[in-house]
Amino acid sequence: MKKSLSLRYIIMLQAAVILYTCTDIAAKLASGYPFLSMGFVLCYGAEILILGIYALCWQQIIKKVDISVAYSNRASAVFWATLWAAVIFQEHISLKNIIGIVIIFAGIWMVNRDA
Repeated sequence: MKKSLSLRYIIMLQAAVILYTCTDIAAKLASGYPFLSMGFVLCYGAEILILGIYALCWQQIIKKVDISVAYSNRASAVFWATLWAAVIFQEHISLKNIIGIVIIFAGIWMVNRDA
């Protein structure tokens, strides 16, 4: 059964992917604390909580969107994780990173245009 992909569902997919990439932030923050310290446990707990919320959101999304389209859009997590790395952690983003992200979005566009 073909399910149409509207702007609303693209926004929902991206919101879920953004939520998912927040686990990367929590994991990176946890890595700055000694193992099993209070900071580590709090960051790691936040990561697990975010993953639980994401799982619930993802289940609702895949009820409405073709699974192939949903999973292709999940590839945009690379963009969001790269953005967080640059903005939050001041990490260097290379030209190769940017080219890779452009290629990923070209692939997502190709899948979405057929939806």
